[in-house]
Amino acid sequence: MNPTYEFSDKVALVTGAGSGMGLATAQAFAEAGAAVVLADLDEEALRKATDSLTSAGHRALGITCDVSSEDQVAAMVDKTVETFGRLDMAFNNAGIQIPPSDAADEPAEVFDRVTAVNLRGIWACMKHELRHMRAQGSGAIVNCSSLGGLVGLPGRASYHSSKHGVIGLTGSAALEYAPRGIRINTVCPGTIDTPMVAAMEAKGELDRSEAAAAQPIGRLGHADEIAAAVLWLCSPGASFVVGVALPVDGGYVAQ
Repeated sequence: MNPTYEFSDKVALVTGAGSGMGLATAQAFAEAGAAVVLADLDEEALRKATDSLTSAGHRALGITCDVSSEDQVAAMVDKTVETFGRLDMAFNNAGIQIPPSDAADEPAEVFDRVTAVNLRGIWACMKHELRHMRAQGSGAIVNCSSLGGLVGLPGRASYHSSKHGVIGLTGSAALEYAPRGIRINTVCPGTIDTPMVAAMEAKGELDRSEAAAAQPIGRLGHADEIAAAVLWLCSPGASFVVGVALPVDGGYVAQ
């Protein structure tokens, strides 16, 4: 059983909200009473996700956004504040996975693309969220890294470098903005049962049973378990938590 939160006077923004961890987190924010802006590059998934919340009586707005474009990110954040009047919480979750590759063979364009989304995208989201939160003097941001931001695995150099970068970005910004009433943290999910992981499995890039066995808890994580961590980090219950990289990985990095 997850704790309950009272966010009825709050506004939350979630990127990568069309499916998986982003969708679960958007739903959790909405069920806690927050007005929620869902952002995603997949217009069809975004429409379905937004409609599911509004049809249930929640306040929700869907915005198509490619987080690798700073202009689109700025417009997304501005539209959030224009629509709901403020921005209190953000989960910068949008990210991509890339196929495994020998580090000596990986094309520069692959490195550039994963960095553009996974690292530069979070930088851009955080930058423009902070512009509004700074004016308010309050806010909570959770960035999405990965267990790949805490460890290295063969064949994953570019992806892991982007996720390590998110942790460094989070820590620096957290120290800068904690005195201004804004808390910034990051979550580091393990292998979570999401459409992205299903796609990796279908391509032969991941073995589900091996991934489950690698996590001491003996199973894949669930998207709502990441959502629970994000809501806690955004809540008053985490009021003294600043700049952490929180593993939510079934014990993987504790081994």
